[in-house]
Amino acid sequence: MSKSFTAADMYGWIEEGIGHLYLDVRNEDDFARFHVEGPNNIEMLNIPYFDFLEMPEESTEKLDDSRSIRVICAKEGSAQFISDMLEEFGFADVQWLANGIVSWGNLLVAKQIPSPEHYEVWQFNRPGKASCSYGFAYNGEVMFFDVSKDVSFYQRFAEDRQWRIVSVFETHLQADYISGGPSLAEACGVDYLAHDGDFATSNITYRPVVDGERIGFSGAAGPSVLCTHSPGHTPGSTTYVLDDRYMISGDTVFIVSVGRPDLGKKVVEWAKQLYITLKQRICVLPESLAVLPGHYTDWAREADDAYLIMNDFGTVKALNESIYGLESEQAFVSWVEEHMRPQPETYDRIRKVNAHLDEVDAATAEELDLGKNQCAASQG
Repeated sequence: MSKSFTAADMYGWIEEGIGHLYLDVRNEDDFARFHVEGPNNIEMLNIPYFDFLEMPEESTEKLDDSRSIRVICAKEGSAQFISDMLEEFGFADVQWLANGIVSWGNLLVAKQIPSPEHYEVWQFNRPGKASCSYGFAYNGEVMFFDVSKDVSFYQRFAEDRQWRIVSVFETHLQADYISGGPSLAEACGVDYLAHDGDFATSNITYRPVVDGERIGFSGAAGPSVLCTHSPGHTPGSTTYVLDDRYMISGDTVFIVSVGRPDLGKKVVEWAKQLYITLKQRICVLPESLAVLPGHYTDWAREADDAYLIMNDFGTVKALNESIYGLESEQAFVSWVEEHMRPQPETYDRIRKVNAHLDEVDAATAEELDLGKNQCAASQG
């Protein structure tokens, strides 16, 4: 019988450059919508499950039996069946992804960001979504930012280090994934911090952040978080600057591109606001700040040698000179209009779910949550 592997195993193989052949047996439409991608190139084939059932010899002949094969499907059953079939055809090294493609979509990879010795900053990369959340820890306490729906991950992460969760921040009302922020804050009995511009009409209990305020840990002498209202991607978008060193930028500043301002279907109005934000509130920040974005689109351009999605703000501005160099509001609006892509149909519903204005069951939440983000104004 064939063996299983986990999404974490797969990420490790991809990061290390181990050359497995990945076989996705979902149908072509599901594969096209979302499939495994990672920090290094991988060899991937899409041969649907029913092709193997109807044409087993022809389908199997498309594979090299000298290769290590890793099989992926929606839930795991089909991948296990195909793996067993391949073993019967003489393939020696075949494994299947436990819990299916959803496990890849939910995987969080924790990496520590270089920081001063007295505190820690962590990036939690979700490669299946191409999104990042963050942790900021000091003196036995931790703050989390832009938490994804796997609340248990953050709880275990804090418990393993004997850290007490003291606050949960949201940079904006998320449109591309189900937020776990309110649930984590409620479970821990701590503040859920967000801006009125996005959450005033929600059904969520939250503590409004105020532009310019600093929020610290229990120790008065410890590092703090500066809240900078940065509307444009959404009216309530907020940038959090940690210890005057790190910019948790949400969907306002990306390593490549900026956040799309069309989610409220007010492209021109929000694009004008984003232009003002970039010119008057973001570009005045120190170029030495490490930009820690909410999303990314291109590992090769946006990750460093440790596979952290980050860069200094000076480099980010240089990479996006075609955007930051625009000298008029109209030129920026025109650029936005030229680069806008249709937003996914699911985004409206995800926003309602995240505002607790709509309820979905676990299966629907998984379906809505699956797939890469499309939050950038351009693809770089």
